[in-house]
Amino acid sequence: MGTLQLSSCGSSFCSPIPSNLISHNITTSHSTPKTLTFSRGKIRAVSTAPNSSEPAQAIEPEQEPPLVDFAFVSSVLLPDQTPDVHLRQACGGQKLRNIMLDGNIELYGPYARPLLNCAGGGTCGTCMVEVINGKELLTPRTDKEKEHLQKKPKNWRLACQTTVGKPDSRGLVVVQQLPEWKAHEWKYENVLVNPSQSS
Repeated sequence: MGTLQLSSCGSSFCSPIPSNLISHNITTSHSTPKTLTFSRGKIRAVSTAPNSSEPAQAIEPEQEPPLVDFAFVSSVLLPDQTPDVHLRQACGGQKLRNIMLDGNIELYGPYARPLLNCAGGGTCGTCMVEVINGKELLTPRTDKEKEHLQKKPKNWRLACQTTVGKPDSRGLVVVQQLPEWKAHEWKYENVLVNPSQSS
């Protein structure tokens, strides 16, 4: 049996928990249970460390979980006239709308105020995006999409109705935000896509 190493997690970093924040009461009597209490804060298990009495085992390197890379291209150019690209990663099996909102990617533009969009119900059509690359990772168009996007190009989708892959999917999806408000043309080859440079 090994010991459990714990870390407290903040918004962008994790640090070991100071020993003064952990109190424990362990008794030898069989009548009272062992208790372990923590002060307020987020706690997560980082790893287990083997006891010194256990034989050393080879630790396998952790495999990265399957993630889908996203490049979201803004509808306006940067001051140097290049596309504003936001890079994100997410697990597959989620709605594109949720991925964009969780990643602080502008989805609704002028329709972002309450009562101007349907909050993901598929009834307003304000979450339109243009899928430039990675169409094979997306679910087929739903009936709601077919209704709202009849006169739009085939690669336009409603983010609230589009599921990205399965939980074990990997790949790249390039999305043009607010395609109906797009004020410029750009080529996919000109966009640098490197998820490690996430903004």
